[in-house]
Amino acid sequence: MKLIKLILILFLLNQLNSHADINLEFENWKQKFKKIALNDNISEATFNMVMENTKYLSDVIKYDRYQPEFYEDTRTYISKRTSDKKLSKGKNFYLENSNLIHMVENKFEIEKELLLSLMGIETNFGTYLGKMDILSSLATLSFDKRRSEFFTNELLTLLKLIENNRIDHKTLYGSWAGAFGFFQFMPSTMKNYAIDYDNNGYINLKSNFDAYASAANYLKKIGWDNQKPCFYKIDLSKDVPKKYLNITAKKIHDKRKLLFFRKYIQNNFDIPSKFDNLNAAIITPDKDIIPDAETLNPAYVVFDNYEVILKWNRSLRFSLAVCTLKNKFKNEL
Repeated sequence: MKLIKLILILFLLNQLNSHADINLEFENWKQKFKKIALNDNISEATFNMVMENTKYLSDVIKYDRYQPEFYEDTRTYISKRTSDKKLSKGKNFYLENSNLIHMVENKFEIEKELLLSLMGIETNFGTYLGKMDILSSLATLSFDKRRSEFFTNELLTLLKLIENNRIDHKTLYGSWAGAFGFFQFMPSTMKNYAIDYDNNGYINLKSNFDAYASAANYLKKIGWDNQKPCFYKIDLSKDVPKKYLNITAKKIHDKRKLLFFRKYIQNNFDIPSKFDNLNAAIITPDKDIIPDAETLNPAYVVFDNYEVILKWNRSLRFSLAVCTLKNKFKNEL
């Protein structure tokens, strides 16, 4: 019994020492990062104000290493994110904010159902925004070596937005990966697409006005087209060449006109012929992730609009869920 207690004490002491070591390394990194920030036109006053209290967040590293949604099959993933409960909550949000939603839809030519879908899936209509200190999250991920370059750039971008008084640093609480607001914008997305729609001097992505207009502006500028489809679920014939099957979201390959792929699609009647000349590709999203998944099932033919959503979040399942919920809203509103 004494031996077990001794081992436990030694283990706890080792954990405390490791924690102290990583915090010291983080503080040393912060001093080095300060030089980079100052050389990138961040004032010392801004840096000290927003970075002084940032901390190393060990939970952020855990979340970065293990993201369980990647292991859900497509049917499960989509059903969780497009439930009747989600649809009902979205309809209530629409009724409470219909004037704004229609105003944004008309100005940016982005269908309201798509914006509702994205907000619903990203933050459950603003009810789940995340409570992480975004500055600490980004600093932790910048300090970490796995994706340091990407998160260092995001952190510098955020500091510049604060420096230029475009956002209020006191509001920056969100997801573990640094995403912020009702539509979960990363700092680089804020910089390029966010709008102060209510003209109050700040971009507040936890405000319906700024958030909705910013999301619509983003979608418009990256190419969403209201007149074109996103995807159709298809039954593939067994003779489809495997080279046409996309199993990851890294880069959609072997795109052809829809007419070319029709010979491999058994349920052709589900897809209107007016789309025959659109660029299309085939995805089989379970094959690369789910153990023992069927090669040809589930399968989808996807279009340019689908790839627009991939720019928002590079996940085959995320894009499918967004467009599925969008279509459900279209049948309800």
